[in-house]
Amino acid sequence: MKVIINSSSMVPIYEQIMDRIKVQITAGDLKENDVLPSVRTLAKDLKISALTVKKAYDNLEQEGYTVTVHGKGTYVAAANTERMLEEQRREVEGDLEKAVEKGRRCGLKDDEIRELFDLIMED
Repeated sequence: MKVIINSSSMVPIYEQIMDRIKVQITAGDLKENDVLPSVRTLAKDLKISALTVKKAYDNLEQEGYTVTVHGKGTYVAAANTERMLEEQRREVEGDLEKAVEKGRRCGLKDDEIRELFDLIMED
């Protein structure tokens, strides 16, 4: 499993870890019952606090992406593809809402925003 973090990003490190793992699960790079690195191992590899990795793993488990077996490790949970896709849709929807709000703050009319969206979709 490969996790790369950007320490200069405004996104908290635990969220970056979660995002990277989610992407690998949804892409099929990590499959059901694959074991994730231990909290200590990943923390050492990324040169960050073990508490940060633990927070990411705990949140992933809470969201249903992983299962932790005490003394054994953290594993990729059985895939609920429909739920994962819905979560991704919600994230995209949120990003689009932010983009529309920013366009309006900049003085763009809705027709201009749609035109920009159509131009972007052509690429």
